[in-house]
Parts: sequence; structure tokens; C-alpha cells
Amino acid sequence: MPRSLWLLVIGMMVNVTGSSFLWPLNTIYIHDHLGKSLTVAGLVLMLNAGASVIGNLVGGSLFDKIGGYRSILLGIAITLTALVGLTIWHGWPHYVVFLTIIGFGSGVVFPSMYAMAGSVWPEGGRKAFNAIYVAQNIGVAVGAALGGVVASVSFQYIFFANMSMYVVFLLIAFYGYKNISAEAANQTSVLNEKTMIKNKSRFTALVLICAGYLLCWVGYVQWQSTIATYTQEINISLGQYSILWTINGALIVLAQPILSKLIRRFEDNLKLQIMIGTVIFMVSFGVAAISDTFNMFALAMVILTIGEMLIWPAVPTIADNLAPKGREGFYQGIVNSTATGGRMIGPLLGGVLVDLFSMQILFISLIGFFVISLFLTSLYDRPLKKKESVPVSLSS
Repeated sequence: MPRSLWLLVIGMMVNVTGSSFLWPLNTIYIHDHLGKSLTVAGLVLMLNAGASVIGNLVGGSLFDKIGGYRSILLGIAITLTALVGLTIWHGWPHYVVFLTIIGFGSGVVFPSMYAMAGSVWPEGGRKAFNAIYVAQNIGVAVGAALGGVVASVSFQYIFFANMSMYVVFLLIAFYGYKNISAEAANQTSVLNEKTMIKNKSRFTALVLICAGYLLCWVGYVQWQSTIATYTQEINISLGQYSILWTINGALIVLAQPILSKLIRRFEDNLKLQIMIGTVIFMVSFGVAAISDTFNMFALAMVILTIGEMLIWPAVPTIADNLAPKGREGFYQGIVNSTATGGRMIGPLLGGVLVDLFSMQILFISLIGFFVISLFLTSLYDRPLKKKESVPVSLSS
């Protein structure tokens, strides 16, 4: 990998390590420490994710206008300011306000990170996005493992640890990203986007693949919200729950050599790769639905991780291939906002279904969402087949 991509990878790892001290424990903190219902916890996470959706779109557009370096620094500044506030004031309703601002600031950062990764190593294809994805999950493994330990001592330290890691991320970005040449050529406004009209089939394909991606995230995020609380109710400790995310991150990192060999078969068929990953998601939630011990949930997490390893890096790769010249940031912004949209809708929808019905109804509903996702993914490349210029790797 190029040196500039290594800097992006390290920065992403530090960023996610910091946020992973907190995000797996958000629902538990709101429900158990602040005394709010699962529905209220879902609303709070929805605000955080909604702000992040806006941040993703703003960040993607800023990348195309002012470049990745300044976009990332702006997002870090906003997030770090809110994290300082959260470290000092983390009661109700301060928690909601700062968590929402954090969502927006971090949302600004992510599209630029992905767009810069694609720009600095275009010949790497999916390898560049997979590197960023692996870095995120190293951060998840380290942050979640340490977060569970720290939280068992005091939640006060969780907020400080998150803020400290973001200070490190700021230093890496400020000194390391300045000379990364990943500026987009076109300086056009999203509202006056003529390129989008000329590339309507590509944009339609992006919307279809992202719709399926959104439904996958609605299911995935339940592990951070309703399933997190459910594990506490069946006497799985906070430390054991955090280990589930350590398993997730560690498996993603350690299984890369095996995965690399397997996905070579999907080199020209990203659609099939995503569909197989979605079926694996269905199996994972089927196992989780009958789980009542830590070992069973650990098995469900292992299966889930295999599915996400196939889906998560593939969608940004498709978006990068679809993006017109100079709109890479905007297209990555849509992908990131879609994932964030799933994180926004998921906790609220899951909380309502559990509060009104049961966990079993939630699991059945999620499997239904994955079926719909399979259908949408199977259709996404149809608009592209009318265009001879579409790269072969996008379609089946």
C-alpha cells in the first residue's frame, strides 16, 4: 500500500478505537444509568445517526469542493469540541445534545477518508477500501475490549478515553494528511449537479444497492442496541458483551488471509459477494434468536462477522466505480449516510418492536428485511446493462 494510505489506515484505526469506547455501550448507559426506556434510547441514537447522515452528505460534498484535508480537520474540530463537553456534562439532557453534535462531526470525516483512500490507490480497487474497513475493525476490537473493562470501573473514564483518542486522531490528520494529493477535479454544487443527470443509470444503481445496504444495517445495529440490552437481561455480563465485539474485530483482522483467497472468486461479481453476505446475516440472526448463553451469542457473532466481511467493503467499492470524475466524495457520502441511516432507524425500530411485542418478533422482522435486501441487490445492476461503458466488475 502507498504511504499515504497507511496514514489514512492508522488515522481511521485511532478514530474508531476512541469511538468504540462508547458506542457499544450507548444503549446500556441511557437505559441503565440514565433510567430511560429502550424506545427513548432508540430516539437518542436516532438523533445521533440522523446528524451523522447530514454530516456524511456535507462531508462528501466538502471533499469535492475543498478537498479531504480541510474537510477532515473541520469534522474533527466539531467532534472534539462536543467530546470535551460530553466528558464534563454527561447527564440528561446534555448527553443527547453532545451525542448529536458528535454524530454530525464524525459524519463529516468518514466520506473524505473513504474518498481519499480510493484516490491515493486507484489501482488497488477494493483493497484500498478493505484496508480502511480492517482498520475500523481493529479499532472496534481494541476499543470495545477496553471499553467494557473501563466501564466496569466507571463510565466517567469512558468519556475521557474517547476524547483522548480523538486528540491523537487530530494530530495524525493535521500533520499527516496535509500533503495527501486527493483533491477532486470538479468544484460543482450538489444542488446544480449536471453530472448526476448525465449518469442517471449509475446513480439509480447506487440508490438500489444502497437501499439493500440500509436494510442490512438496520439489522446489524440491533447488536449495539436491543440485543445489547437483551444480553444484560439474560445475565450475560457487560464484560462478556464487550468480548463479543472483540471477537468481531479480531476475526475481521485475523481472517483476512483466508478472506482474500475466497473473494478472488468474486473479483468480477461484487453483487454475488453481497448477496452471499446477506444470506449469512440471515443465518446469524436465526442463531441469535435461539441463543440464551454467551457461547451461543458468540457463535452468532462469528457468523455475523463473516457476512459483514463480504458486504461492508464491497458497497464503497461499487460506489467508487460508479462515481463520475470529481464526484467521488459525494458518492461515498451517500454510501456512508446510508449506513448511518440504518444505524438511525435500527435502534428506534428495534426498541419499538421489543417494547410492543418481543425479541422473537424483532428477529423474525429482521430476517424479512434481509430478504428484501437480497431482492434489491439482485436488481441494482440492471440500469447499468444499458450502458456499454459500465465496468464489468459492477455487474453479474
